[in-house]
Amino acid sequence: MSLTFEPTADKPGVEIIDPVERQRYRLYTSAPVSPTPVSTDGFRFPVGSAVSVRTSSIVLPTVVPVYVRDTAGQTVAEVKQFEAEAVPEGTYSIDLCTRIKTYVRADTGFEVSVDMDQTRIDFGDPTEIRVGARSRHERPAATVTTTEDPVDVMAAVETFGSALKTTDPERSYPTLRGHPPALELGDSLDVPSSIERPDTGVHLELPPDLGSVFVAAPLAYYLGASVGPGPAPRLTTDDGFEHSLSGPRGYERTVERTLKQLFFLDCVTRTEGLYQIDLHERNAVEPYLDLDFAALYDRPLTEQVAAYLDVPYEVVEDHVPEWRLTTHVDPVAANAAQLPFVVDDLAVVRTHQPTGNSGTSEPAGYEETLTRSDDFTRSASTGTMARSTGTEDDSDSPGPNYVEPQADDALEQAWLGDGVPIGATKLVPEAFQNRLDRETTEGDITIRVVQNDARMAAERQIADEVYGNRSDLPFEITVHENLTTDELATVLTTDADFFHYIGHTERDGFTCEDGTLDAATLDDVGVDTFLLNACNSYQQGLKLVEKGAIGGIVTLNEVLNDGAVRIGESVARLLNSGFPLRAALTIAREESILGGQYIVVGDGGITVTQCVGGSPNLLRIDKEQDEFKVAIRSYATDEKGMGTIFMPFISNSGQFYLVSGEVGRFTLTRGELSEFLKLEEVPVRRDSMLQWSTSLDLD
Repeated sequence: MSLTFEPTADKPGVEIIDPVERQRYRLYTSAPVSPTPVSTDGFRFPVGSAVSVRTSSIVLPTVVPVYVRDTAGQTVAEVKQFEAEAVPEGTYSIDLCTRIKTYVRADTGFEVSVDMDQTRIDFGDPTEIRVGARSRHERPAATVTTTEDPVDVMAAVETFGSALKTTDPERSYPTLRGHPPALELGDSLDVPSSIERPDTGVHLELPPDLGSVFVAAPLAYYLGASVGPGPAPRLTTDDGFEHSLSGPRGYERTVERTLKQLFFLDCVTRTEGLYQIDLHERNAVEPYLDLDFAALYDRPLTEQVAAYLDVPYEVVEDHVPEWRLTTHVDPVAANAAQLPFVVDDLAVVRTHQPTGNSGTSEPAGYEETLTRSDDFTRSASTGTMARSTGTEDDSDSPGPNYVEPQADDALEQAWLGDGVPIGATKLVPEAFQNRLDRETTEGDITIRVVQNDARMAAERQIADEVYGNRSDLPFEITVHENLTTDELATVLTTDADFFHYIGHTERDGFTCEDGTLDAATLDDVGVDTFLLNACNSYQQGLKLVEKGAIGGIVTLNEVLNDGAVRIGESVARLLNSGFPLRAALTIAREESILGGQYIVVGDGGITVTQCVGGSPNLLRIDKEQDEFKVAIRSYATDEKGMGTIFMPFISNSGQFYLVSGEVGRFTLTRGELSEFLKLEEVPVRRDSMLQWSTSLDLD
């Protein structure tokens, strides 16, 4: 997908726009420029679009690591925060680790300097340079047809490795892992001739059942492995190495550990390659490992796998980043079509194990909380607490089919199968296709807020204050009140990035001034993402996704207005700061005892706005005498997935950390913390309360 380059309006420079992923990044120049399209040839790394500009300097409005390579690909300079370096005359590729992957080609000497809040490249005299950028947008390159036979599904899964852009340890970077081919069910196995799986010499032998294949799919993808039936689950290589996948913790846990260990040690080994960075995790584990990473980097994948798996998992366990997502799957053939999208997230896959849920979404104390409260619920019914009736597919059935996936240590959870999940994202097939079909836009981020009950004005006022308060992004905010069914239908069918609904819903529709609007009656939906902050909004959210939306946040039952306001405010602020839907809700749930009534339907990895920094993060701050203990928890996104590196802009840090999870704990003085909090607005947990860095009282 091509990117576009436009002159900036606020001051001289060029803005790089990814029209599909709704991402923007600005490079400021010494004088006004007119970007001229040029060939993408000549860039060492792949770029989708490139322009030439004439300038004596480039200023990036954020702090980013800068890598300078010569024509042979050798790194001649690496500049981080509070550093500067002069590069002599020559021809260079300048790698900028910005949110849209950007490269500069320069045929001159220059100086790079990075201070507290920006990055600067000075060329001296006006010079013609080329700027290239690569979209992170990925889509399946082909479609594989498979039958329901587990052996055929194995053959389909082994095509996933064809999407890898390298089999070197750098494939642990998310930008070098492409989207696996799509899958569809048919009468026979059909693998297009255009699909070429890399010959990595790694093989997976699995029991011929769908559950075993689904669980191993991310591992097969990451290794570019062949997959076939065998008497016992194991990983083998052409060199004769064997590794059992049926360890003492069981097959699924062993596969999970194997994937995490291989991925983690690739992240460490890759520091000997293109980006020779100071990685915290390498410093933490290297003293305990008998591994020569410099030698391993140049060895074949089969030898790397054997060396990695010779290390006891317990040695690296505490340093493996917290996994972004665990997807719990009902292992039936109908769910195979969604497997490529799950694997694209490098999610851990587990088959669903019933937990004995009683068939209700109501947590302990739910009824008591509603009964004792003087607050009103957001139910459309008056005088009674209406309950959702009917499953997601049949309004005449006796009640919802709730499923509760087993607790997991991943940051986020998802459910792939029939039923209504508790505490996990409900994956919907249409959501992924809708995202692939997402139309390009280079305009403003469009947000529509609808308030259909005057008693809920507090949340609408918060939305007015939160959305669009960022100077680095263009927003178009529209607020509507007390809409009729026709007016609400117009809002829902008009293109928009986000729809925030404040009002009432029931299973059969949105409550409007003149009746009820059922989303199922709409021909198509124009909104991409949504928050339906009303009681019992699950069914309407599901229908929005089926009609064209990508993902949204909904409720499973009644919610009290006060708790809904707190969650609505938290979600709005988190989305506005660049958190994906699923991560935003994971954090916001803690703001109310009824937070468990909220889940995501559709694709929970989508973001409404881009993050100011590299990856969204949550701070936890504890005061100890005259110092502050700061823990930083980072969250992966679709653009900055597992394998992304993150450097906290703290003066005494200097190291990179792997996203996601807790990336470090730091001790800061009041002055150091105050300067750190000014860099961007981020959520802060302090005394169990969610606050925001720009308004935090340190006393």
